[in-house]
Amino acid sequence: MQKVELKNCIQSDSIIETIAEYVLNKKIESEVAFETARYVLIDTLGCGFLALRYPECTKHLGPIVPGTIVPFGSRLPGTQFKLDPVHAAFNIGCAIRWLDYNDTWLAAEWGHPSDNLGGILAVADYMSQKRILNGQDPLSMDCVLEAIIKAHEIQGVLALSNSLNRQGLDHVLFVKVATTAVVTKMLGGSKEEIMNALSNAWIDNSSLRTYRHFPNTGSRKSWAAGDATSRGVRLAMMAINGEMGYQTPLTAPNWGFQEVLFGGKEITLSRPLDSYVIENILFKVSYPAEFHGQTAAECAVELHPEVINRINEVDKIVITSHESAIRIIDKKGPLKNPADRDHCIQYIVAIGLLFGDIHSDHYEEEVAKDPRIDYLREKMEVIESEQYSVDYLDPNKRSIANAIQVHFTDGTSTENIVQEYPLGHRFRRDEGIPQLVKKFGNNLESRFPQKQVKEIYQLCMNHEELSKTTVNDFLEKLII
Repeated sequence: MQKVELKNCIQSDSIIETIAEYVLNKKIESEVAFETARYVLIDTLGCGFLALRYPECTKHLGPIVPGTIVPFGSRLPGTQFKLDPVHAAFNIGCAIRWLDYNDTWLAAEWGHPSDNLGGILAVADYMSQKRILNGQDPLSMDCVLEAIIKAHEIQGVLALSNSLNRQGLDHVLFVKVATTAVVTKMLGGSKEEIMNALSNAWIDNSSLRTYRHFPNTGSRKSWAAGDATSRGVRLAMMAINGEMGYQTPLTAPNWGFQEVLFGGKEITLSRPLDSYVIENILFKVSYPAEFHGQTAAECAVELHPEVINRINEVDKIVITSHESAIRIIDKKGPLKNPADRDHCIQYIVAIGLLFGDIHSDHYEEEVAKDPRIDYLREKMEVIESEQYSVDYLDPNKRSIANAIQVHFTDGTSTENIVQEYPLGHRFRRDEGIPQLVKKFGNNLESRFPQKQVKEIYQLCMNHEELSKTTVNDFLEKLII
């Protein structure tokens, strides 16, 4: 890896300086990037509002010590909580990720770049209130949109060529790195302070992926990103307060991240940092399910009318998929909780075939005890298409293909239903965005009274007005 020489003559990992330079100095010119960032903002917030219906989520929210009052604290949208920015980032991040319904990025590593909104929004609110207190203008929402673009780019480009999952590490490390970079800049950090914070983010390392896989799948996967984005805020604030950084957290012999935790492989940035990721982001438009199974869900829902009256006649269900999906969500045996079920391609397909729709309540125990689900799961065979696996990694396609065919005991079968690109893919933007906006409206209605729904919706649909709205005014509208 190329090293760069800083003014103090100490060599530092070049990736850290590249990220810091991008965050601090890169001007985003793309109108598409800013427009897509607005859709990311409203969709991500909407996912958080919907999650507030679930006690297993809300038990994590609010101050660590009940009754704690934080003057000028960051607001948690959809509630009346005001929290310090570190814990606010956890709260926002936990809510938006709880239902596995926010945007997705798939490459050598996968993840959900909108998870960074936890740290971004918490710090933006905190900084706006602090600036008002000091007689300065608060931040405007265009600053939030730019931070979203840059956090997506950092996390997503790191994911293009660096597979944490193959080392057993969780993708939320890249959330921590991206949040750390953008919020240090938001806090007024210099290049050196951004680099100091980033070095500590890499040294922090990543959690293990074991809580996403059998036999340990559990609800930590729903708050892990909140934990990562809040840690990014903490490291950023420490750097702003003068905490030192480290020159070679990635490349140090014997003790660096690459040698200790990445099998000696090099962490790389495979393309220049700009706005590629936000422009190609995948939205979960229709179904709250792990993204590798989104096209399978579409196929299953399409087959529902043909199958629902012949459930007892089903002989075999063939799911043709791609390598990453098979590695992550091909599951047999008991599924212990909603976090387990929404990461099982067989469960997702069974729900689609049985109900002709998939929503968050379908992962709860009341539905999961339906004996028809496991009856169908036992008849499923998941096979890999090598072409699907190739197209998944093709930067010009980024397909997430699945196909489903149901065979019956009388020898007949359904058509083999194929879907290469999910509704949230960039190739289907014209079809998907109206549905994404509808999803946002529905999610608003799950939390706010109609008058407030109308005010929030109208503001969010007007790009120019939203961009110039101050962060504190925007957050004020989201209090209930």
